[in-house]
Amino acid sequence: MTNFYFFSGKGGVGKTSMACMHAVRFADQGQKTLIVTTDPASNLADMFEQVIGHQIQPITTVPNLWGMEIDPDRASEEYVENVIAPLREGFPEEMIKVIEEQMSGPCTTEVAAFDRFTDFLASSNGDKLDFEAVIFDTAPTGHTLRLLELPAEWSVSIENALEGSGQTCIGPAAAVQDAKRKYEHAMAVMRDAERTAFIFVLHPEALAIKETERAVSEMGKLGIHTHRLIVNGIIPEQVSENSLFGARAEMQSHYLEKIETELNLPVQRMPLLPIEIKGIDGLREIAGVFFDGATPASTDIVEQTSPINDDQALAQSAELHSLLEPNGSRRTIFFAGKGGVGKTVASCTSAVWLARQGHRTLLVTTDPAAHLSDVLGAPVGAEVSAVEGLSNLWAVNVDPRASAEIYKSRILDDARSRGRSPEAIQVMAEELEAPCTEEIAAFDKFIELASQGEWDVVVFDTAPTGHTMRLLELPIDWSKQIDVKVFGSVDSEWADEVAKRRFDDVIDMMRDSKRSTFAFVLYPESTPILEAHRAVEELRTVGIEPDLVVANYIIPRDQVDTPFVQARRSMQDKYMMEIDQRFSLPILQIPLLPYEIQGMEKLKHLGDRLFGIKEPMIQA
Repeated sequence: MTNFYFFSGKGGVGKTSMACMHAVRFADQGQKTLIVTTDPASNLADMFEQVIGHQIQPITTVPNLWGMEIDPDRASEEYVENVIAPLREGFPEEMIKVIEEQMSGPCTTEVAAFDRFTDFLASSNGDKLDFEAVIFDTAPTGHTLRLLELPAEWSVSIENALEGSGQTCIGPAAAVQDAKRKYEHAMAVMRDAERTAFIFVLHPEALAIKETERAVSEMGKLGIHTHRLIVNGIIPEQVSENSLFGARAEMQSHYLEKIETELNLPVQRMPLLPIEIKGIDGLREIAGVFFDGATPASTDIVEQTSPINDDQALAQSAELHSLLEPNGSRRTIFFAGKGGVGKTVASCTSAVWLARQGHRTLLVTTDPAAHLSDVLGAPVGAEVSAVEGLSNLWAVNVDPRASAEIYKSRILDDARSRGRSPEAIQVMAEELEAPCTEEIAAFDKFIELASQGEWDVVVFDTAPTGHTMRLLELPIDWSKQIDVKVFGSVDSEWADEVAKRRFDDVIDMMRDSKRSTFAFVLYPESTPILEAHRAVEELRTVGIEPDLVVANYIIPRDQVDTPFVQARRSMQDKYMMEIDQRFSLPILQIPLLPYEIQGMEKLKHLGDRLFGIKEPMIQA
């Protein structure tokens, strides 16, 4: 019988490392093991240092271990063909083309990735899988919850379609009945405590704890209760003699107690290591630390010469300010990057600083996890509202569900105003109930906010890289991705033209460096650098150039006073050189601080430090 292990949690907490470590350990113990990633910005190949891709591949250096990275686009092609193939003999080609057109939207991409994921849960006894353990390295929490909610939502959508038009935007309802049964079975497996475990990885920090609490609660509503925790990145006791790490260790001790008392789940702990985890040898070493209590091997410290001088006072330069401040027209700033690299702190700090310079600033999050309220220390809702405690600053959380309700009402009201028949309205209403309407609506809200003219600056705190790329690429091939014709009774030519005009204005803005800034946030380790570099190359294919790199969690040189801290700073210097070579962009450094950035006063202080008053750190 196959056992299933889901590794989930906030971005940047080490889900992939922990998932890969377990996979290697299981395989080394003789279990036939498969590790699958559902994250659009997969790092499996980076971790195992080999090509993996959309098909199951053996991990060449580990007997008994295989891997797969689910590619949403490939999964979509496979899904469409699986639905349409049985229909080809019984229906004319014209009808097949209509069905293919209806299945060209974002609904299909979303459900296809989920469909491929559920294939691994499809067998009730595991014989078809032929694996003893299947490990899922999931996307950050907000997107994982979305993935798990899909089966129930699609089941309702299919049932409604069977009673009405018989059509869904993922194919004819009758043709996807088998998928419905598969999704229901998948949920049954995920609820089975004998076969399935959900392992939440978190750091002992406020935001990670809050996100874990939310995920446990939401999964409980789905009947999933098989949880345990790995608290990662715990500062070793011997390192606390360093003043910076000692302060952070004290902060961690408070949160460790909170995790034990409030989450009330089985807990395992993993210490912070002096170097990053990478490659099979590294995974086996940390498996020894985690499972066997072994002491991490000592690290030979190699001195590096970083191109970035911490003491260079260039933050007040015209170059940096020109990337942030408006210059005769509104500026839109996008902070993007891997989950957990500090995008929310970077975007909030920049927005607060800009507002204090007198610029009317709108701060937007498109991340389902939505931590703006926590970092700002002020409520942020689904409607644009002023931020308490600071003039010139407004904020909004693009909530997909709230956006979907507004979007559906607008589409239906517009159809009624143009005299569409009650029957046509009913068909539209059915189609608008599809779960993927949330994705379309969230994108529609993004376009609306990006195109408004009442702000001097709009700052976007984006979702983790893979999901941000999905958001930005949705309209590039408009006829396939935002195909309003899926709502058959809409005047598609008119609707497409209006939508395209709105998008054209926004994409022109994104491509104009005088009006927009793309900043990639990362920390100086291999995985976030590679992920950011891939995203930069992908953006360039649609004419969008990056402008700034924000390097976060940089250990100040005056804190390098123990071998452990020296090893971590030496590693950072090595990767800072790589960042400088790969991106050839201005680099803004955010230091590792002895406290979490939460609340307006800390944001103001950090903004002053980065952008103009104290200890600026930027290198062109």
